[in-house]
Amino acid sequence: MHADTSTGTTEPAFPVRGAAGTDRPVLRVSALSKRFGATQALEDVDLDIAHGEIHALIGPNGSGKSTLIKILAGYHHAEPGAVAELDGEPFGLGHVTGSRHARLRFVHQELGLVNELNATDNLALSRGFARTALGNIRWPEMERRTTALVERFGLGIDVRRPLSSATPVQRAVVAIAAALQGWEGRRGVLVLDEPTAVLPPGEVARLFDIVREIRDAGASVLYVSHRMDEIFALADRVTVIRGGRRIATRAVAGLTPRSLAELMAGEETETEHRPRPPSGPATPVLEVRDLWAGPLRGVGFTLARGERLGVTGLVGSGHEVLPYAVCGAYGGPVRGQVRVPEHSRRWTDVKDARELGVPLVPADRAAEGVIGDFSVGENLTLPLLDRLRARGGRLQRRRESSLAADWIRRVGVRTAGSGARITTLSGGNQQKVVMARCLAQQPAVLVLCEPTAGVDIATRLQLYDLIERQAVGGMGVIVSSSDTEDLLALCTRVLVVRDGRIVREINGREITEPALVHAMEGTE
Repeated sequence: MHADTSTGTTEPAFPVRGAAGTDRPVLRVSALSKRFGATQALEDVDLDIAHGEIHALIGPNGSGKSTLIKILAGYHHAEPGAVAELDGEPFGLGHVTGSRHARLRFVHQELGLVNELNATDNLALSRGFARTALGNIRWPEMERRTTALVERFGLGIDVRRPLSSATPVQRAVVAIAAALQGWEGRRGVLVLDEPTAVLPPGEVARLFDIVREIRDAGASVLYVSHRMDEIFALADRVTVIRGGRRIATRAVAGLTPRSLAELMAGEETETEHRPRPPSGPATPVLEVRDLWAGPLRGVGFTLARGERLGVTGLVGSGHEVLPYAVCGAYGGPVRGQVRVPEHSRRWTDVKDARELGVPLVPADRAAEGVIGDFSVGENLTLPLLDRLRARGGRLQRRRESSLAADWIRRVGVRTAGSGARITTLSGGNQQKVVMARCLAQQPAVLVLCEPTAGVDIATRLQLYDLIERQAVGGMGVIVSSSDTEDLLALCTRVLVVRDGRIVREINGREITEPALVHAMEGTE
């Protein structure tokens, strides 16, 4: 981090558009390979990005997308023989240099922000503080610079407030502003890695507008996503990688969702999934009454055997709090009652809901779902250790290994083995491990938060099938999601939460994207 001691003027929010009429790509990469031990992560991948285009990068989990981005960012080194140019100037892949860094900027999926700090401090962490000749920070100038960078996005961001109080799209904008600050008036590329992973529909549309503004101001954008609808809404061209190889680069206008899915999967692929209605009597497996937690105000509902109940709403509505409160995992004040008839006919204070043994697949897989230093098997069996101990308290390693291997097979985790470190798995396979950990507890109820965030279409469909199989077997499932695709594919009933209360219940064939969005926005 460097200190800016100049008295200079406010820097522009976007780079200046370069000279028109040139056919030379702003970024060109060829013969890019990367091996990790015996695993060939990338093999002879080519990529070129034109000036002023939004270029999508898409592929299944484990295809090599993350490795490619990390090489461009200087985190990994490419194998010898790779060639890379920025606007015709060669640069070394995997070597961060000043000239390259000024023209190739990144917004990673985790955003890289410190939410306890405000926007001004976060921007300063990446580009330094403006200081006087004596080394004192010029706070008024720092705030003016930050304001100039974020105000063009039109989201009313208070640069003095901690980012913990900002909305997801506001935090995304701060991360984009941090990446763009100090970008010189030469052609460059902004890399956006899964920027909409946890954004609700209204904020996704606003982020799309922001990405187009960046493109129209002269930048090129490399947009990494698992979501095909985003590719068709936003991108000019798309590159598909699979198994570490570039499969194709196509103009988006010449593709259909099915043809793009086939390029990703390597075979004919269905792109839609619709739930089967539950069969049998509506026997309750979970009952909640008068639930107060965070923004929630006296919420109550019943979940039936075999039902897939969706819960959704805008950010801050309370829908994201409900699953944590029901499972006894909410960190703030909470009151209300919950009952799992299979466990007991008595009502339980929701403060003690953890005792009911309702497992939760959390929204933030990296922070809440897995322990990075543990193996796949250790992550999977963590809540089952008491069952795996002998009478003397010693852990029966052979039983643990057998149980982990069985669930790895049952949910289709792609891994070198149960002893592999969890961080060597793709995001979708990590999600399968978290799901397996919950299912191995043999619960009557399963609660899911943003279950397909950051996973590709093939893995998404596998997770849909896995969830449906549990419901068909009689398990009650709660799906809390801001992704309407999840709700349409999984849910037989959806509760829409607004201002802390359930404002609408949508059933069966009435569950459509317009109905969901209108109910969330209050525009019915």
